[in-house]
Amino acid sequence: MDARGIIGWNLRRLRVERGLSQERLAFAAGIDRAYAGRVERGSENVTVTTLEAMAKALAVPIADLFVVPEPDATRPAPLKAGRKPMG
Repeated sequence: MDARGIIGWNLRRLRVERGLSQERLAFAAGIDRAYAGRVERGSENVTVTTLEAMAKALAVPIADLFVVPEPDATRPAPLKAGRKPMG
Protein backbone atom coordinates (compact mmCIF):
# COMPACT_ATOMS: atom_id res chain seq x y z
CA MET A 1 0.00 0.00 0.00
CA ASP A 2 1.41 3.40 -0.94
CA ALA A 3 1.44 6.47 1.31
CA ARG A 4 -1.78 7.90 -0.15
CA GLY A 5 -3.52 4.57 0.41
CA ILE A 6 -2.32 4.37 4.02
CA ILE A 7 -3.49 7.92 4.73
CA GLY A 8 -6.87 7.24 3.11
CA TRP A 9 -7.30 3.97 5.02
CA ASN A 10 -6.59 5.63 8.36
CA LEU A 11 -8.69 8.67 7.58
CA ARG A 12 -11.72 6.48 6.84
CA ARG A 13 -11.08 4.23 9.85
CA LEU A 14 -10.84 7.17 12.25
CA ARG A 15 -13.80 9.01 10.70
CA VAL A 16 -16.05 5.93 10.90
CA GLU A 17 -14.93 5.19 14.48
CA ARG A 18 -16.08 8.69 15.43
CA GLY A 19 -19.35 8.41 13.52
CA LEU A 20 -18.54 11.35 11.25
CA SER A 21 -19.72 11.64 7.67
CA GLN A 22 -17.28 12.85 5.03
CA GLU A 23 -19.30 16.04 4.91
CA ARG A 24 -18.97 16.70 8.65
CA LEU A 25 -15.26 15.91 8.63
CA ALA A 26 -14.70 18.17 5.63
CA PHE A 27 -16.63 21.00 7.27
CA ALA A 28 -14.66 20.66 10.52
CA ALA A 29 -11.37 20.59 8.59
CA GLY A 30 -12.33 23.49 6.31
CA ILE A 31 -12.07 21.48 3.08
CA ASP A 32 -14.44 20.37 0.32
CA ARG A 33 -16.35 17.12 0.89
CA ALA A 34 -15.42 15.77 -2.53
CA TYR A 35 -11.76 16.45 -1.76
CA ALA A 36 -12.08 14.54 1.53
CA GLY A 37 -13.54 11.60 -0.41
CA ARG A 38 -10.65 11.63 -2.89
CA VAL A 39 -8.16 11.67 0.00
CA GLU A 40 -9.93 8.67 1.56
CA ARG A 41 -9.76 6.80 -1.75
CA GLY A 42 -6.03 7.56 -2.02
CA SER A 43 -6.41 9.43 -5.29
CA GLU A 44 -5.28 12.84 -4.01
CA ASN A 45 -1.84 14.14 -3.06
CA VAL A 46 -2.75 15.86 0.17
CA THR A 47 -0.70 18.63 1.78
CA VAL A 48 0.67 18.50 5.30
CA THR A 49 -1.52 21.49 6.18
CA THR A 50 -4.64 19.62 5.08
CA LEU A 51 -3.55 16.47 6.94
CA GLU A 52 -3.06 18.59 10.04
CA ALA A 53 -6.55 20.08 9.69
CA MET A 54 -8.14 16.65 9.26
CA ALA A 55 -6.21 15.19 12.20
CA LYS A 56 -7.33 18.13 14.35
CA ALA A 57 -10.97 17.60 13.26
CA LEU A 58 -10.62 13.93 14.25
CA ALA A 59 -8.88 14.87 17.52
CA VAL A 60 -5.87 12.63 16.82
CA PRO A 61 -2.14 13.26 16.36
CA ILE A 62 -1.21 13.64 12.69
CA ALA A 63 1.02 10.55 13.06
CA ASP A 64 -2.14 8.41 13.42
CA LEU A 65 -2.82 9.01 9.73
CA PHE A 66 0.43 7.23 8.81
CA VAL A 67 -0.06 3.95 10.72
CA VAL A 68 0.36 1.01 8.34
CA PRO A 69 -2.66 -1.32 8.61
CA GLU A 70 -2.15 -5.00 9.36
CA PRO A 71 -1.93 -7.11 6.17
CA ASP A 72 -5.16 -8.96 7.03
CA ALA A 73 -7.11 -5.88 8.16
CA THR A 74 -10.50 -5.39 6.55
CA ARG A 75 -11.50 -2.01 5.19
CA PRO A 76 -13.68 -0.05 7.62
CA ALA A 77 -17.38 -0.41 6.86
CA PRO A 78 -19.21 2.71 5.70
CA LEU A 79 -21.49 4.56 8.04
CA LYS A 80 -25.19 3.77 7.96
CA ALA A 81 -26.85 5.78 5.19
CA GLY A 82 -29.16 8.66 6.00
CA ARG A 83 -29.14 11.56 8.36
CA LYS A 84 -28.51 11.28 12.06
CA PRO A 85 -31.43 12.21 14.29
CA MET A 86 -31.32 15.73 15.65
CA GLY A 87 -30.18 15.67 19.23
